[in-house]
Amino acid sequence: MKPVKHSSSVHEGLKSKSLQKASEDFRYLLNRSYPRKAALELVGNRYQLTADQRHLLHRGVFSDMDSNSRQKKKIPLDRIGGYDLAIDGHNVLITIEAGLSGRPLVLGDDGFIRDISGLSGSFQKTARTAEALQLILGLLKRVKPRKTLFLFDSPISRSGELAQEVRSCLRREKLPGDAMAVRVPEEILVGFPGTVATSDTAIIDQSKQVVDLAGYIIMNLPRRRLKSAATNSIIRWRRRRGTVGKR
Repeated sequence: MKPVKHSSSVHEGLKSKSLQKASEDFRYLLNRSYPRKAALELVGNRYQLTADQRHLLHRGVFSDMDSNSRQKKKIPLDRIGGYDLAIDGHNVLITIEAGLSGRPLVLGDDGFIRDISGLSGSFQKTARTAEALQLILGLLKRVKPRKTLFLFDSPISRSGELAQEVRSCLRREKLPGDAMAVRVPEEILVGFPGTVATSDTAIIDQSKQVVDLAGYIIMNLPRRRLKSAATNSIIRWRRRRGTVGKR
């Protein structure tokens, strides 16, 4: 799916009543084991959703079984103190940058906040990257994991330079840890013996213990650090009771 564009008109479209109804129907089908891709196409066609709206549903709506399973793995931030932490580097940085920039975010059924701009493959370092990194480091200094490992996708441009910068920051802040750019970070993140910081559903589903590090930072940002649009940038689903289809 194409990236979600950042504009006020697009953001209003992502909060439309038809999209809310579509989310209920999509969840209904997922709860009855419909294939995800087919269910999204069916609901998208029924409500004549745009590509951006379909992408939002894909990033934020899940079956009750998947949501409950992920929520059981999600731990509060204060429980990572004294234990090893692996950070899904691009995933976490891009999500925080979205919050700082006022780009649309979604609070998924599973309790994780996600960026929906689809920028991961074309990620480029900006001033927001440095700001997001400092927020992460400040949080690590407070919660004190035993060791922190940042993992970045090496196929993404300048990942090696970003990993080197993070290593320097860790040394400067006297935080134990390392940063690496690897071709497939998932191979290390999945099965990591400590806690994993990510909102990637595939990694969450294969991990034992996960923290929504980016979501925590975004939800606790001082208002002065946010752009004016950012306070309204998180899209939340309203959950209805009763039979889907009855309006």
